[in-house]
Amino acid sequence: MGAILKTLVIFAAATALTACVPTTNIKEPLSVRPAAKPVVAAPANGAIFQAGVNDRPLFEDRRARHVGDTLTITIVEATSASGKSGTATENSGSLAITTPAMPGGASGSNSVKSANKTDASGTNTFTGTLTSTVTEVLPNGNLRVAGEKQVSIRYTNEYVRFSGVVNPVDITSTNSVPSTKVADVHLEYKGAVGLSGSDVTSMFARIFTTVLPF
Repeated sequence: MGAILKTLVIFAAATALTACVPTTNIKEPLSVRPAAKPVVAAPANGAIFQAGVNDRPLFEDRRARHVGDTLTITIVEATSASGKSGTATENSGSLAITTPAMPGGASGSNSVKSANKTDASGTNTFTGTLTSTVTEVLPNGNLRVAGEKQVSIRYTNEYVRFSGVVNPVDITSTNSVPSTKVADVHLEYKGAVGLSGSDVTSMFARIFTTVLPF
């Protein structure tokens, strides 16, 4: 019975400490496969260029234009905001009283001053590159793209996700587009730190065998 309880506790601790993938607000798929093309016999209508076989013109570059094509997003996001506010209040008054019972009379004054000032500012910069996939070709020719990059180094996992709508006119000859020219941008950068199940199990096993040797 004690051995079973020990196993259950170790398994629960390992499950709780193992980090999961961070949640995302991007609801669309981050990658798609291109549609399969039917296999047809190539017509003998040219020695180099076969009309009807190639889906790209002979003198056209390899820019993204179909579902499943890749497109490099150059992330150059920079935001800056600042705000200032202030209030000032001043109140002053005086009082003088002269009576026969009080030679010389009495006088007094008071003054109240208060001021409040708030100054807030913030700056965010995000640069990098992320190769995304065309997930949909809209009726007007624009491309809906999305992509994800995962980097795991030992116990640290970093996730960069991107989605948006690209106008093919803005795609450069290197098949890239800056994020500032992408519409409906959703950009996320999140991280998670977790331990592998074997590491956690080994750690708790040593603890329990030391404290509760059974």
